Amino acid sequence: MGVRVDSALAKDILDVVGIGFGPSNLALAIALTEHNQQGGALTARFLERKLEFGWHQGMLLEGATMQVSFLKDLATLRNPVSQFSFLSYLHTRNRLADFVNHKSFFPSRVEFHDYFRWCADQLSPLVDYGTEAVTARPVYEAGMVTHYEVTARCVVTGRITALLARNVVVAPGLSPELPAGITAGERIWHSSEFLDRVGGITDPRRLMVVGAGQSAAEIVDHLHRAFPSAEVYAVFARFGYSQADDSPFANRIFDPAAIDDFHAATEETKSALLAYHANTNYAVVDVDLIKDLYARTYEEKVRGVSRLRLLNMSRLKSARASGDGVEVTIRHENTARESLVEVDALVCATGYRETDPTTLLGEVEPLLWRDEQDRLRVERDYRVATGPEVLAGVYLCGGTEHSHGITSSLLSTSAVRAGDIVQSIVTRVETHAAPLRANAGTS
Repeated sequence: MGVRVDSALAKDILDVVGIGFGPSNLALAIALTEHNQQGGALTARFLERKLEFGWHQGMLLEGATMQVSFLKDLATLRNPVSQFSFLSYLHTRNRLADFVNHKSFFPSRVEFHDYFRWCADQLSPLVDYGTEAVTARPVYEAGMVTHYEVTARCVVTGRITALLARNVVVAPGLSPELPAGITAGERIWHSSEFLDRVGGITDPRRLMVVGAGQSAAEIVDHLHRAFPSAEVYAVFARFGYSQADDSPFANRIFDPAAIDDFHAATEETKSALLAYHANTNYAVVDVDLIKDLYARTYEEKVRGVSRLRLLNMSRLKSARASGDGVEVTIRHENTARESLVEVDALVCATGYRETDPTTLLGEVEPLLWRDEQDRLRVERDYRVATGPEVLAGVYLCGGTEHSHGITSSLLSTSAVRAGDIVQSIVTRVETHAAPLRANAGTS
């Protein structure tokens, strides 16, 4: 017996259905709204499985700041006079002068999250929260795929609905990644749920953080301050925390123009660029935080107290729940010896992996072209390449590091990418009717 589909939302064909409503598709919603304010008439709906907007809420640590300039918000690099800019947000919050006096390009993470939510609240009529995309199928007219039917499910009631769209924009986001063989539990967490979990820990004796990047260092810093009687172990394979390269020339890799260069480059050059500039983003830490943690370890040596334990050149081998804590086995790579540490909680700040966007596309996936390495072939305008018979588009906001470079999952080019996608959709919508008319005339 099939699932009953509510076709109320499927009567009209939308220009865009966006899957996911994090910052990437939020930037797209802003670009669509501003396009329509200038005389456009694109229609759109966005599906978000969360019940409300949220962005990395488990890591909104007090004092933690953004690693990108506030000018790389959801709109400014595309439209400097946007009503959705961070400066417009500050103005409506009556903090613009205060922020200017703060003399910083880097707002707190808490404030930037509030900015995102401020934007999302203004666009809430476009979003179905508590709704997840389930699958999609192509719809043919005159032998051509003119649009898609997207099936969605309410996460609360289970009700199934269908939407029709000429274009689907997938913002797959990132999935938390734990070390091999490690399973999350009551006392074993990924950093993405840190703030949700740490409140349940009282009077810990030992806490451990695995990871060498910014999130790991921030959590080490937080735990060391929040629990002044606890030992905090930091475990990472490097000799020490590595500084993030945010120098002006290196930062050009995040410029919109750099995407043109990257997309046009050979595969060999792309691989080299990703390797050369990995230290702008991956497993690196802000230098001020590195200096602060070092100063604390030095001060503890002076005082003869050792609470901040840095286990460098070490790896997490295993972890298992034991009573009210976790038994952790650490392998020290320089000596090949292993040690057992009992901790009250283990935090794995071990990054994220790209989510496969095709898992949500069902029967549409076979229409999408792949390259020699079985990766989706993504055009410069973020549309996945297809045959000429496919007029309907699938666009990616994320999952494009192999084609567009290191900014794929970052905020730096979100505004410009959204504009590129909107312009591509406008161009293709205007030309949709021609192939259909031509086919109809030969039938």
